[in-house]
Parts: sequence; structure tokens; C-alpha cells
Amino acid sequence: MFLLARAVFFNASFINCQNSIVNFVERTDGTDNGLERLLSGMKNINFYKTSKEDGLIEANDVVLIKINSQWDQRGGTNTDVLKSLIEYVLRHPQGFTGEIIVADNGQAMFGSEGKGGRLDWPEPNSKNRSQTAQMVIDEFAARGHKVSGILWDSFTKKRVAEFSSGDNNDGYVVEPGIKPTAIIISYPKWTTAYGTKISFKFGIWNNETGSYNNNKLKLINLPVLKSHSQYHVTGAVKAYMGVASNALTDMSPHKSVALGGMGTLMAATRFPTLNILDITYITPQRGPASPYNTAVQKNMLAASADPFALDYWAAKNVLYPAAEAAGDPRLKYKNPESKEPGSFGVWLEKSRDEAKKAGLPVVENFNSITVNKL
Repeated sequence: MFLLARAVFFNASFINCQNSIVNFVERTDGTDNGLERLLSGMKNINFYKTSKEDGLIEANDVVLIKINSQWDQRGGTNTDVLKSLIEYVLRHPQGFTGEIIVADNGQAMFGSEGKGGRLDWPEPNSKNRSQTAQMVIDEFAARGHKVSGILWDSFTKKRVAEFSSGDNNDGYVVEPGIKPTAIIISYPKWTTAYGTKISFKFGIWNNETGSYNNNKLKLINLPVLKSHSQYHVTGAVKAYMGVASNALTDMSPHKSVALGGMGTLMAATRFPTLNILDITYITPQRGPASPYNTAVQKNMLAASADPFALDYWAAKNVLYPAAEAAGDPRLKYKNPESKEPGSFGVWLEKSRDEAKKAGLPVVENFNSITVNKL
């Protein structure tokens, strides 16, 4: 009988939970070498893992890049940044032989068309306002690389069982019970365009051995920084709303955010290998929709192994000052240090506490974050 082991993956050797590190670069729009400067200069973290040096990404890994795709214009992840990231993975010093998957779940609801996410928005977030995420994926695939895209919206309403139970269908696994943070745990499983069977929680399924390889699936969380009308700040933590299924769990993921549910979801499924925050354009207020004419250009990128430290730093130093400059009437709720009920600061801390209770390597004290400007 196949035994489901603890599934959360993280590389603890690259993060000091007492003093989490945030790395950032300025003066980049995604089309230049900004992403390379960021990933090659990260303090205490090597992006590439080789036979000579420890790091995050091995040459034969399956790399899952989780983007934001529910909204068009500046509301989704910058596709120039996405393209730069894929190129950087493919430049692995030992020659990348693995697979790259670009994914998100727009929940088949809400979003710019009220129907959920798209990888091919007619008005995407890119410098030339024409390059979609799907175009980026197709370009690399046409060059012979194993790069594919999956919109989990397509099966977010389909409940399935794990591969280990004999169910090979694409869909969402829903775990029984409701967590104290009011979330019902759910996560996607699917077969890629190249035949790889992926469980977001357990990793890569091998039919021949009847087992999962958890360590070979690496998750890079690549959201855009922006405001949110209900939860005030969207970043690396709230990006996990694009992991769970609202439709199959009575909207429990969205309802749970204020109680720390995103931290519960990370702890119960998969902790990011790395978080990269797209700060090329931000929306200081009235998000998560982000029209071209209301977005504010910041030309920044930031990265951390700790999504909680990253969001705290980005909200305090980028989004909050921009919202203040815009005269946001709900400014106090965006302050990561706020104890105001319902504020970003309160739910971020609750989410961090959930991850901490699960033994994940996260920041103990937000005031102890080390910042590395590159």
C-alpha cells in the first residue's frame, strides 16, 4: 500500500528563520538583465544546484512557475519577467534537461472578464502590451524546450483523487475537514503536455515505481505586488489563492485569508522553493484589477525564500508609500505593522504563525529582516 508522507518541500539550508533575507533590484522593466542581477546576487542563496555547489534548482528538475493570471493589463505577472526567468532556468550551468510549467488558477470566476484567468489576455502586462504568457510559453516550446502552460481554471470544478489511488484525471484533490483558519485544503494534480504527472502536494508521480518524487518538483512563486479591495495587499502570500479551488470548497480559501488560511495552505501542501515579487508596476489602491492608466511604474524586482518576509518588506517600503502618495482613504489597512482588525498586518502575521507552527523556515520577527540591495 502506498503511504502518503509529509509533502511540504523546502530547502532549509538557504534560509535563516531568525533573520530572513529579502533581495531586490531597481531600474529594471523585465526586458533587461534585472532578473539575472537579482538571482545571481541573492545573499546566502545559490539559484543553481550543481555537482560542485549546493543551490535551489538542479539541471533535471521540474520547475513549476506559479504566476498571477486572473487579471489583464498590470494585474497579472509581467510576461517580460516571466520570459527572463524561464531563460535563466534554461541557462543552468550543467545544461537544463528538466521541464518548466507556467501555471495559475483564476478560479474560473471574477477577473477582468468575470470568468477567471487567462494565459492569453489581449491586453497583458508587458512592455509592449502585446506579449502574453502563452506567447512566452509557445516561444520556448518551439525552440525545443520542455515548457508548457496550464490554467488550473480548466479543472478547478472537477474533484479527483491522487495518482496513488489510480486516478489519472486532471483535477483538484479536496482533503476532508475544515482547518481552524476556516480553509478546506485543496490542490491541483494534472498531467503536463510532456506526459509528466504532477501533484502539487506530493510531487512527480511515477507509474512504474508507484511512488512520488517530491524533491524534484521545485515551486517558484512569481506574483505581482498590488493592492486588494478586501485584503489590502496581494503579494507572495495571497498568491496562494491561485493554488486552491474556491468552487469545490464553498469559497473557503478566499474566506480564510483574514484568519491566516494561506499559511495553512502552504503548510499543508507545498512551500515555495523561491518567491520572486514582480514590482515593475504596482497598483497602490483599488486593486486587484490594475488598468494601464492607474498602475504606477516602480521598475523593481525582489526575491526571498520566505514569502512572509518578502511581503512585509514590499508592503512597507513600496506599496504603502505609493498608496500614501495616492491619497488612499484606506491607507492604514495596508500597513504591515498595523494591528487594526482586518488589516494586512494582522492577517500576514496570522499566516506566518500557521507556517511557523508547521515547522516551516519563516521569519520569527519582522523587524529582523535583512535587506540586500543589488
